[in-house]
Amino acid sequence: MRALGIDPGTGRCGFGIVDKKGNSISAVDYGVIETTKEYSLSERLNIIFTGVNELIEIYKPDVMGIETLYFNKNITTAISVAQARGVIQLAGFQKKIKIFECTPLQVKQQVVGYGRAEKKQVIEMIMQIMNIKKKISPDDAADALAIALTAIYRTEYENIYGRL
Repeated sequence: MRALGIDPGTGRCGFGIVDKKGNSISAVDYGVIETTKEYSLSERLNIIFTGVNELIEIYKPDVMGIETLYFNKNITTAISVAQARGVIQLAGFQKKIKIFECTPLQVKQQVVGYGRAEKKQVIEMIMQIMNIKKKISPDDAADALAIALTAIYRTEYENIYGRL
């Protein structure tokens, strides 16, 4: 099974591609789709939409995980990130990919076993699980790998037990 994980953002949108074959889990690719503040929000959303579409075309994921938005003190940022989530979801929906929305708590629980784990713990666990030797940078890419892994496990759970 192959999953595309997305850590949404308008300036930096993390992505991670994860394969699971039997008990083997590996990172296929990871990184960020970046935009700059010089672009309008519409231009930035288009860059994100185009980037996610390219990732889907190249890697052909079976499932997609997108982190849900947690409340941000800066409402303008929260709204723009919500719009980015919308274009990301649209890209997956148009390609008929099963989409899982994951809260940060669910991702931490899945990867570390503790929903209040620190970001450092998540990164270390992802590196260990996927046998990645070099520190994943930026953190958005590590988060996206964790989200992809969570989408894989949720898919497997649904295949066995039905919808959550």
